[in-house]
Amino acid sequence: MPLPLQKKVVLGLQHTIAMFGATVLVPLLTGLNPSVALFGAGLATLLFHVLTGLGVPIFLGSSFAFIAPIIAVLKAEGPAAVGGGLVAAGAMYLVFSALVKLVGIRRVQQVFPPIVTGPVIIVIGLSLAGVAVNQAQSHWGLALVTLLAAIVTSVFARGLFKMIPILIAVITGYLAALVLGAVEPARLDAIREAAWLGLPPFHGPTFSWSAIFVLAPVALVTFIEHIGDVIVNGRVVGKNFLEHPGLPRTLFADGIANMASAVLGGPAATTYAENTGVLAVTRVYDPAVLRIAAGFAMLFGLSPKLAAVFQSLPPGVLGGVSILLFGMIASVGIRTLSEARIDFAHSRNLIVVSLILVLGLGGAKIPVAFGGVHLELHGMALAALVGILANALLPASLDREELDAHPAEDMRP
Repeated sequence: MPLPLQKKVVLGLQHTIAMFGATVLVPLLTGLNPSVALFGAGLATLLFHVLTGLGVPIFLGSSFAFIAPIIAVLKAEGPAAVGGGLVAAGAMYLVFSALVKLVGIRRVQQVFPPIVTGPVIIVIGLSLAGVAVNQAQSHWGLALVTLLAAIVTSVFARGLFKMIPILIAVITGYLAALVLGAVEPARLDAIREAAWLGLPPFHGPTFSWSAIFVLAPVALVTFIEHIGDVIVNGRVVGKNFLEHPGLPRTLFADGIANMASAVLGGPAATTYAENTGVLAVTRVYDPAVLRIAAGFAMLFGLSPKLAAVFQSLPPGVLGGVSILLFGMIASVGIRTLSEARIDFAHSRNLIVVSLILVLGLGGAKIPVAFGGVHLELHGMALAALVGILANALLPASLDREELDAHPAEDMRP
């Protein structure tokens, strides 16, 4: 039964709240404008949906992978050069899209079997756990009130309230923060002084080879992240988005979306795990809800007052909901391994999963340099690459040898 519009609007606002903190944090860390980032994220999301046939419930927010290169280029050449470099990074996605279409989606799926995707999804969720805990420990009282509100609403509520546990949790946490005086007075003053409407400081890109050489290669890392995020989103929804609308199409859409955000002066956009976590909690997978969230993001970008309200959310409140959202993503990875019936009695499977988890969660970083361009593989991108290589190189004969050595153990149902 289709959801009525008013429910979709409330659910969309919930998704906007989930993505807000991370989307605003990237420009705050790099020196770009948060309002431009919000508007760019909304526009990028809408473009992605249109280009993928309106069927993929994904939200695109600010990418963390570009933080260090953006800071370097911004310091050396200014924000316009950053925009040009990010446009080039978006163009890299168009190249990847063409290559995947040439190679074929079947080969890509062979590279990402459940033994690889399951633990990679776990890494996506748990690699964000530190962010959630760091936010929560700024005020554990607020975090626990917010988390408890989300859990109680998700488990015991009925009707519309059961669909919006994150929104209810954030409102509850924010009210508690106001009562406790945990909202910074300067933030409240900023809300009162901010105008209701106002254009953010958009600016166009300029193109320099030095900025392009620094920023464009980062797309090699985010390409792997894109595949992982599309897979986990599909696992949550129960669809294979690698096949329909197809990975070439999602890559193409992501590239155009990135370029659109960069042309306005915003950061690069990427598929957001935060919103996938909301999907897992609410079990409402209607892509229209994400498009409504994109509309809210653009509205917040055009409204300094609304943006100020969300910027006043204490970290403890954001940490409380993030604990649940990121944990839900990791749980989807565990479910992926379970449903694929991966047999961990075999050393080969243990090795593949162990490498992905330890290197993905342990803070490992591998520098990569070519042609004067320096990159760093870490987190989910490193975990996915290591998992792909381990799965491809470790012989399946390891499992057969163990079956021969321990036939009785492997006859169990």
